[in-house]
Amino acid sequence: MTEEEKVSAAKRLWQNICDTVYGMAAHDMSRAALRTRASMEHLFILITMGDLLGIPILPPYYSLRLLPYVVPQIATWKRRMLREKDVADAMFG
Repeated sequence: MTEEEKVSAAKRLWQNICDTVYGMAAHDMSRAALRTRASMEHLFILITMGDLLGIPILPPYYSLRLLPYVVPQIATWKRRMLREKDVADAMFG
């Protein structure tokens, strides 16, 4: 085994240890933060674009000003808001 192979094996071992520690310590927190961010984004879109679902909350003037920033997310937002909810969604979602 050459010196270069030993260094490569040590780097792989160190990377595996780092990935394991991340998985045990921070993975769940990062997933929870992503879920919270998604929920906040969907709530923001509901407040600003609620007219699309028949829930007028803001005056249309402000909704139209924010429309260019929200357009890419409207399709997935409508799908999420209009889908049928289940008890399992609250437990595992």
